Amino acid sequence: MLSTMQDVPLLISRILTHGSTVHGTSQVISWTGEGEPERRSFAEIGARSAQLAHALREDLGVTDGERAATFMWNNSVHVEAYFAIPAMGAVLHTLNLRLPPEQLAWIVNHAADRVVIVNGSLIPLLAPLLAKLPTVEHIVVSGPGDRTPLEGAHARVHEYEDLIAGKPTTYDWPELDERQAAAMCYTSGTTGDPKGVVFSHRSIYLHSMQVNMTQSMGLTDQDTSLVVVPQFHVSARKGGGRRRGRLACSPPPPTARRSSVAHRAACGKSGAGRVIAGGRHV
Repeated sequence: MLSTMQDVPLLISRILTHGSTVHGTSQVISWTGEGEPERRSFAEIGARSAQLAHALREDLGVTDGERAATFMWNNSVHVEAYFAIPAMGAVLHTLNLRLPPEQLAWIVNHAADRVVIVNGSLIPLLAPLLAKLPTVEHIVVSGPGDRTPLEGAHARVHEYEDLIAGKPTTYDWPELDERQAAAMCYTSGTTGDPKGVVFSHRSIYLHSMQVNMTQSMGLTDQDTSLVVVPQFHVSARKGGGRRRGRLACSPPPPTARRSSVAHRAACGKSGAGRVIAGGRHV
């Protein structure tokens, strides 16, 4: 016998819709290290995520199940990619910029990434690899940085803001199977070739709920979370799944001093109420 209760798939698009409507005035704050931090509301993140999804689907031809990679620091554009790529049915692949070049090339080829979204400041790390990345058809560049190293690349180069400009700010997010692949990352190649791990919509949704529980992080819509863990490392321990409160991103590369500055800029006070740490180096 089955229940008569409402049954809907646990999808990342539902997290995005909830955050951008119920908590639309909350902010993602990116500290660049210069002047005032960049602030975008959750509502703006939702709208720009929809624009990115339209651009990926309509202009770059990304279809369900295809991999779109990010090679980025912690910032609001990376958060937009976190939501847009899996919510549209593609698979987010965060590339660990700390890995050796040969491992990065192996990972991109193994995942068959078609698109790479990269911060302009990281072009010097990505450009030398492109000749070894035959599956990459599009490079989307966000933020300041010299584009010259990308000249002559086999992949088409796009400016992020130009790519999403004029796109609709809403998207008909598909009803996916909650067990469908949403994101993937790879280990370092300490025991042979790197190993890939694929996260489902369901697993990310449940993890996002878990971190907000009282006996976990106990986060509310009044809290500011400073994400120091890189977004390219295990999805920042799923920190990108926040649905409420403020999300502060530390400047590249994250350090204790820069993170402290970012925290003060985000919430107007020094010091953190709690420091939550995890991983094998703790």
